Amino acid sequence: MHVARNKRTYVAKSGEERVYESVLLRRTFRDGGKVKHETLANLGALPDDAVEALEATLKGQRLVPADQAFAITRSLPHGHVAAVAAMANKLGLPAVLGPACRERDLALALIISRVVRPGSKLSTLTWWSDTTLGADLGVAEASTDEIYAAMDWLEGRQTEIEKALSRRHLAPLVNPSRMALFDLTSAWVEGRCCPLAARGYSRDGKKGKLQIEYGLLSDPDGRPVAVRVFSGNTGDPTAFVEAVKVVRDTFGLQQMVMVGDRGMITSARIDALKAADDNDIGWVTALRAPAIAKLAADDGPLQMSLFDQHDLAEIAHPDYPDERLIACRNPLLAAERARKRGALLDATQKLLDQLVARVGRGTLAGADDIGVALGKVINTYKVGKHFEHTITDTSLTIERKHDQIDAETALDGIYVLRTAVPAEQLDAPGA
Repeated sequence: MHVARNKRTYVAKSGEERVYESVLLRRTFRDGGKVKHETLANLGALPDDAVEALEATLKGQRLVPADQAFAITRSLPHGHVAAVAAMANKLGLPAVLGPACRERDLALALIISRVVRPGSKLSTLTWWSDTTLGADLGVAEASTDEIYAAMDWLEGRQTEIEKALSRRHLAPLVNPSRMALFDLTSAWVEGRCCPLAARGYSRDGKKGKLQIEYGLLSDPDGRPVAVRVFSGNTGDPTAFVEAVKVVRDTFGLQQMVMVGDRGMITSARIDALKAADDNDIGWVTALRAPAIAKLAADDGPLQMSLFDQHDLAEIAHPDYPDERLIACRNPLLAAERARKRGALLDATQKLLDQLVARVGRGTLAGADDIGVALGKVINTYKVGKHFEHTITDTSLTIERKHDQIDAETALDGIYVLRTAVPAEQLDAPGA
């Protein structure tokens, strides 16, 4: 018996040529001196794989289940690295990094690894051979020297990469608001050999540690465009000046609006931007708490009635000539700040009550000693300004400044944005 495949060509009236195939199970035998064929079954209704299995069996092949024919000795994880690699290609990341070369493959592998499994360069190198990433990018056998050489290659291309990202995310056609966001953060450093390591304001709570600082420039949606690394004692305003240089000089962008926090875009920086010859960089920042309190004092322009109907209002004040002040109120933030302040006040009150009890028992006496002990605890939770104290050699009294606390509470959830960008270029909700 065998499987016979017969093809027949048919030309339709339209002139279209069609091919039909019949698949038959046949028995071939001799009758006298003639070879004859007997059709046993029409296999046309069977799936192709079933026909192929029958055909192979009739040819003498022995078919066994796949799980019996093969033994899996090792299977490399694939899905997670493949998903990130596919997204990187969809975003055009390889082309942004540079021309196709060994260094680019290594840099791309490092980036994908950073997303999937952050780790040291040595651990990343050994991990590549444990996934399909190493084989797919041809980096499974890479050495540590190659990795560091690839990082040097990537650093040398930083300006070109950032220019490509600025064209993609900050150019006028894709960023009609012409906004660029900049912020600064820090990371503490172990060791003594980093030339940028210095002591400064620690944003990650590692006081007393050497640190470095790095600033990130992004588009309005938070997509990174450029990064700069600074000495650990660099102030926010200094970093902001560098960001302006990058936007104006490196990217060649004009009439941009830089957005930064109140500690970064200070009054001094604003005055410098206004005094610049080209004066083509706008800005959006926020007022500090004392300035907000001044706007709300007495019959100032910032009154709670502004927020009766809306959570946003534009006001003006003589202290900010030719500028726009946009007051906003977030009720959820207001509730959270009130809750947090109350908790911190209660925690501080508990510490102070213990100190008052010690003085009452006579175990702590003398105005100087009481004052030293008070100084160690009153600002533990950063709310010491809300307590008033009276010290004698034999007594300590503590009272909360309720009027001050109430005044601060009234401004909870309110922040005021400050900008000189015209309303026709940037409306209040857009700011």
